[in-house]
Amino acid sequence: MPIKKILIVDDSATDRQFLLEVLSKQGYQCVTAQSGDEGIAKAKTEQPDLILMDIIMPGTDGFKATRAITRDEATKHIPVIVCTSKKLETDRVWGLRQGAKDYIVKPVDAKDLLAKIAALGG
Repeated sequence: MPIKKILIVDDSATDRQFLLEVLSKQGYQCVTAQSGDEGIAKAKTEQPDLILMDIIMPGTDGFKATRAITRDEATKHIPVIVCTSKKLETDRVWGLRQGAKDYIVKPVDAKDLLAKIAALGG
């Protein structure tokens, strides 16, 4: 399935804006959420083709939000790529165990991100 709409879930306005600019220039339609809870809700209402998920956020963190999205019948078909500053191998393994398809460490390299999106059908 081609990726057209991407949901960016990140509590950092700077990181959201960076991802928004990189993806918009490539023709992707972007929707943003500032928290795990908002990300879960928007995954259901917006039905994006891909979700970029930060981990460290107040309230519901990205691990919990990814788990909720990938285990809900309404959203489990949506691939999640974790985008986080958590760079330990254990964090990457845990993120993938929650249902994420891929894991990117911040600062995000735009070419790397676009290559990972393309690999998922983008």
